[in-house]
Order: sequence, then structure tokens, then C-alpha cells
Amino acid sequence: MYLSIGNDMAVRERSIIGIFDLDNTTTSKKTREFLTAAEQEGQVVPCDDLPKSFVVTAEYGMNRVYLTSLSASTLERRLK
Repeated sequence: MYLSIGNDMAVRERSIIGIFDLDNTTTSKKTREFLTAAEQEGQVVPCDDLPKSFVVTAEYGMNRVYLTSLSASTLERRLK
């Protein structure tokens, strides 16, 4: 199955490592370092609007960080 994350994007449910709220998680230095490193390595897929959350995936040996304008709680509800 696939999870629609907005902006006409969808990811495989089984490839999702985690769904994180940007407001709550970016207060951590480790999370900011992770997002900075992912962006420098070209792993971040941006969204058109103001991002509210991000989805970390791993598939075929590639890690991706998808920024999305949907809230983490909305994405979690879509998974159920």
C-alpha cells in the first residue's frame, strides 16, 4: 500500500521509518543535524507549501526525507 503525503506524492508504507512533526522535533540539536546532513547529501524532497512534518523512508538502499505540508497526525491517521 501507499501513503499519500501531499503535493501529488506517495510513498510505500513498508518503506516508512518514521513520521515526525517539525515543530516538536526541530527543537532537538540531533534532529537539526540530521536534517542538515540529509539536505547536504541531496536526500530531502521539499514541498511547495510551508512544511509541517517530514517522513523518513528507506527503500532500495536509499534514504529519503520528504517534507510535507500535512501534519504528522493526519499522516498517521491515513496509515490506519
